[in-house]
Amino acid sequence: MLSRRVALAMIAFATLAACASTPEPDAQTIYLVRHAEKASGQDPHLTIVGRARAEILAAELADANLSAIYSTDTNRTRETAAPTANAYGLTVLPYDASNLDTFANMLRATPGNILVVGHSNTTPELVKALGGKPGAPIVEATEYDRLYVLTANGRRYRTELRSYGN
Repeated sequence: MLSRRVALAMIAFATLAACASTPEPDAQTIYLVRHAEKASGQDPHLTIVGRARAEILAAELADANLSAIYSTDTNRTRETAAPTANAYGLTVLPYDASNLDTFANMLRATPGNILVVGHSNTTPELVKALGGKPGAPIVEATEYDRLYVLTANGRRYRTELRSYGN
């Protein structure tokens, strides 16, 4: 009898553990990236390598079920977002990176999965404003492959760091 109780308790514990670690099926996910490789100059466009990386981002997010895409109002961020927006038939919506707390609140209130394209200094700050963990600072000169995947957990987000386009 005792072994049966132990077995039932183990099954119950395993079931609870599985439920606790499985995200809700309709949990919101926000994907955040810095723009891809850029040329030099005032408001530069993407380089050939940057355009290729933007295409790779679109392929990486092909199954992300995105409902909105946001970008700052610069050539490099809009061009990074464009292939993904084209693949989903979405318009890239502008956001103001000077007020990330307000933008974070708006993202929390927006249903569905979202892509946000920003900059090396604003993207980690937005992750932080959402309650995620930004990790080490982005290396300004060379790091264009960091993809933050934030999955809703109440008003905070669980952070997963990935890289893409290597």
